[in-house]
Amino acid sequence: MKLVNIDYIPGYEIVDALGVVKGQVVQSKNIGRDFMAGMKTIVGGEISGYTEMISTARQIATKRMVDDAESLGADGIINIRYGSSAVMNGAAEIIVYGTAVKLKRID
Repeated sequence: MKLVNIDYIPGYEIVDALGVVKGQVVQSKNIGRDFMAGMKTIVGGEISGYTEMISTARQIATKRMVDDAESLGADGIINIRYGSSAVMNGAAEIIVYGTAVKLKRID
């Protein structure tokens, strides 16, 4: 599966656009991360526990989008975009979406 955030895939012709595909996940913080994050805000710097949480959430959302595209018989996804939002105190949503396409290699 080819994944790009542009509207074409170099070396391939888009034969068919199969539609919008997406993946999303709502990830929550745990008490240990919350406590350590609170301590980190006192001294400043990266809150690595949250960075790991968001990275994991992006991987899960991307996998779900790819699964959605595969169910349509897609070879690639173009124009991929990520978004995030706080859905409640202590939880964030990650969403990823793009256009599933059928591809033909240009020789």
